[in-house]
Amino acid sequence: MFCGIIRHQGVIVYLDLSRGRLRVFSPQLAWRLRPGDSIAVDGVCLTVTRRTRQTFSVDLSPETIRRTTFRWLRPGRPVNLELPMRLSDRIHGHPVLGHVDGVGIVRVTRPVPGILTIRAPARLCRYIAEKGSIAVNGVSLTIASRYGKDATFALIPETLRRTNFRVLKPGARVNLEVDVLARYTLGARTTRK
Repeated sequence: MFCGIIRHQGVIVYLDLSRGRLRVFSPQLAWRLRPGDSIAVDGVCLTVTRRTRQTFSVDLSPETIRRTTFRWLRPGRPVNLELPMRLSDRIHGHPVLGHVDGVGIVRVTRPVPGILTIRAPARLCRYIAEKGSIAVNGVSLTIASRYGKDATFALIPETLRRTNFRVLKPGARVNLEVDVLARYTLGARTTRK
C-alpha cells in the first residue's frame, strides 16, 4: 500500500510493450531496491525484476498495459515513483493501492496558480466528489471542484516540483485510482439495494 506522496522521480529509459518490459533511470532510488520489491510507477504497483545502481526494471502484464497510460509513454518521459509504506510510517495523503481504475485526460493545466483539470471516464465519476481524494499518476490529490466528468485540483508549488505534473499538457493521459473508501462504501450500498 502507498500513500500518494511522491518523494522520487525517474525517467523511462526503455519500454517494450510487446515484451512487457520497462526500465526506469532513478539513481537516488534504484540502489535501494531488490528483485521482488513493490514500487509504484505513475501510480501503478509493479514488482522489481532487476536493478543496477542507477536503474530498475519491471514487467508489465497485458492487463497493466491495457488499463494504464503505459501504452502512450515513451523513453525520456519522467515518472512518479513511490515506495510502499511501512507499518511504522505516518500516513500522509490517503491510502493508495496502485490498482489503476482508469485513464483520465488532462483538460487544463496552469502551473501558476496551480490548476489542473482532468476528464475522468464516466464509470468513475460516481466515486469523484468535491473535497474527496483521488490518486492521479500516483499523487494523492484533493478534488477542489467537479463539473460533469471534469475534476479540478489546486496544486501547490511543492507538488509541481516533486511530480511529473509540470510536463503535463492538455490531451495528456493520466492514471486514476479512486479513493478505496469511496469505492467500497458505494459498492456496499449498491449491493444492499
